[in-house]
Amino acid sequence: MKYAWVDAYCLAKKGVQKDYKVEWEATRYMIRGKMFALQGGDKEGKAIITLKLEPMMGELLRNQYEDIVSGYYMNKEHWNSLYLDGNVPDGVLRDMLDKSYQLVFHSLPKKVQREINGPE
Repeated sequence: MKYAWVDAYCLAKKGVQKDYKVEWEATRYMIRGKMFALQGGDKEGKAIITLKLEPMMGELLRNQYEDIVSGYYMNKEHWNSLYLDGNVPDGVLRDMLDKSYQLVFHSLPKKVQREINGPE
């Protein structure tokens, strides 16, 4: 797979848990039960990863890269899917993963954020 580093990259982030949702045939990456990335396939079985982004950022990326589309089986405004056999640069996918993680992390209660970050 082109982006073989994705699993380790997601799991290296603070507070991330991974599971496999059998009904969806997809791997989920979550922070305290809130998903920020979903890796699976589309209806043709093509490998995709779906990430949460600010709507304007998602639209910008979809206009820039043909391999980034509105979230597959997700809210089309907030979620975006990237085809893993496409030509999106690694740096762009890393940035998307970082932004998705941060969006979900900052939606958590401040107390939970502090628990995840640990003592400063």
